[in-house]
Parts: sequence; structure tokens; C-alpha cells
Amino acid sequence: MARPGFRLAVFATLLALVVVLLGAYTRLTHAGLGCPDWPGCYGFISVPKTEAQLAHAELHFPDTPVEAHKGRNEMVHRYFAGTLALVITLLAWQAWRRHGREGQPYRLPLMLLGVVFAQAAFGMWTVTLKLWPQVVTAHLLGGFATLSLLFLLSLRLSRAFPPLPRLPLSVRRIAALALLVVIGQIALGGWVSANYAAVACIDLPTCHGQWWPQADFANGFHLTQHIGPNYLGGQLDSDARTAIHISHRLGALMVTCVLLLLSWKLHRHGLSKLARLVLLALAVQIGLGISNVLFHLPLAVAVAHNAGGAMLLLSMVLVNYRIRVVARAKARRVSQGWRLTPLNTGGVVHYLGDNAWRRF
Repeated sequence: MARPGFRLAVFATLLALVVVLLGAYTRLTHAGLGCPDWPGCYGFISVPKTEAQLAHAELHFPDTPVEAHKGRNEMVHRYFAGTLALVITLLAWQAWRRHGREGQPYRLPLMLLGVVFAQAAFGMWTVTLKLWPQVVTAHLLGGFATLSLLFLLSLRLSRAFPPLPRLPLSVRRIAALALLVVIGQIALGGWVSANYAAVACIDLPTCHGQWWPQADFANGFHLTQHIGPNYLGGQLDSDARTAIHISHRLGALMVTCVLLLLSWKLHRHGLSKLARLVLLALAVQIGLGISNVLFHLPLAVAVAHNAGGAMLLLSMVLVNYRIRVVARAKARRVSQGWRLTPLNTGGVVHYLGDNAWRRF
């Protein structure tokens, strides 16, 4: 039976996925500055509509004319994000009340509360710093972090999975590496999006008809870009954007190799379902990435590519969670030394490396 708070955690996870996809849709429709102020929109709680509101917007924001469709996209994203923040606050409050109960995580919900406050700040800076790529990428990573932590909380509360025998250290290390490279690839994808480099290469497998085209990596990954210019549409030249795009492709190759190795290891140790899940998520994401290039970034495919990245990340969270939840054992003395015997209670313990994972 699931622990208290499970249903609310699942709801929050689904809502976080919606917020991530709305954020992607807002970026891809160039609506990040659809409302030039924060948290309102031209000083109102929604996009200006009446003549008086439009006159007010023109007076106070003369350099940013009202574009109703972009403003709507931005405000819908903000309201969904605000709702998610309220749900996470409720989760944290409930977890704090129940933290004395056995097996009830409370540090993780409190951590989530801190993350969502940071996300609110990044959301504000995204607007006030005019889509500064560093902040846009950090905001995207914060959204994925919120989603993955909520998913982990749902897993912790679900009690849906029986414990596994402890797997070799090599499997756990490869799973951790897979999680890290997927996070790195998502960060690269965010950098591609923030610098509008998704269509810097419009052919596959080459770029501009060359295996290694002219690219400016120093400028493409210059992390101290000036604050002040409007970064809508990007400020980098073609060579810098090409460098970013190529890096994302190389990252995809690395992710593919690591996840194929992880799938093979999981299959060898009797976890074929997890292995197939990893392969499915990987195949879908590769297909969506290729489609983005071949069809020149259609909106639906680009949003789906963000969803695919989220699914790939959640599959890595699931794999790492599953292989670190092992049967608890008790030690009993025998004539030749000590022996570990599984407890009759069927309890579980979380492992991180070789040490017990403290309860979050």
C-alpha cells in the first residue's frame, strides 16, 4: 500500500511535466518576452485586451508592443508554474507533519521547495535579463530537476516495487554515469535552444555538407555573454551556433553508447524490462532529434523532443532507484563466521555506492 502523499506527488509530477512542456512551447514560439515584466503582463494579471489596458501598455512599455498570442503563451506557463509551486508547498508541509513516521521522506519535499523558489527567481531573471542564455539554460535545467525530484518522491512513496538482490558495483556505477550524461545532454539541449542553434545544421549526418564544418567553439560556449542586449533570436554568429549544434550531436552519440552499455548490463542481470524501457526511451528521443533536423524544427516535433528528454531522464531516475533499493539483511553468527540472511519483514534499504543511503 502506498504511503500518505503518494497521489499528490503523482499529480505534482504530471503537473511538472506539463510545466516543462509549456516552457518549451513558450521558447519555441518566441514568446519568452511576450510579457516584458514579471510577475504581471504589462502591469496586469493577464494580457492587455481593452483599449485602456493597451494604451497603458504602450505608454509604459513603448519598445515592446503587445502581441496577444505570445503574451498568452507566457502567462499560461506562469500560471501553471505558480500552481505547481503551491502543490509542492503543500507536499512539503504534509511531509514535515509526517516526518516522524517510518519510511516517510521529508528532506526531499523540503529540497523541492527550495528548488521551486529558485525556479521562480530564474523565471523572473529570464524576463528581466531579456532571455540571457545562461539564465534560460539554468531555468530549463531547474524545470527538469523539479520533474525528476517529484518523480523520485512518487517512487519513494509508492511502495510499488519489490526489493532486488544487491547488484554488482559496476552496474550501479554505469547507471549513475548514464544519469549524469543524460543531464549533461539536456544541458546542451538547453544551450542549443537558448542560443537558437537548433537549425544551425540542416543536414544529416553531415553539417553544411561536411563532417567537420567550420565552427567557433570558443564563442559558442562563451559563458560570460553581456547582460543587456535582447537575446530573442540569439546574438551568436553562424560558426558559433554550428559549434553548439555539433556539440549536441556528439553528446547524443555519447549518451547512446552509455545507455546501450547500461541496457546490456541490466539485461545480463535479469532486469530485461528496465533494459527495454531504456532502449525505447533512447530510440524515441533519437528519432525525434533526427526529425527536428530533417524537417527543420517543426513545432510539434520540437516540443515532443523536450518530452522525450524528460522521459529519458525519468527512465534514468527509475533505473537508479530500482537498482539501489535492495533487500534488507540481518547478520547471524555461524561456525565459520558471519552470514547475511534476508529479514522476514521484507524491508528495503537504499544504497548509494557502498554506503547506506540516508532517508530523504
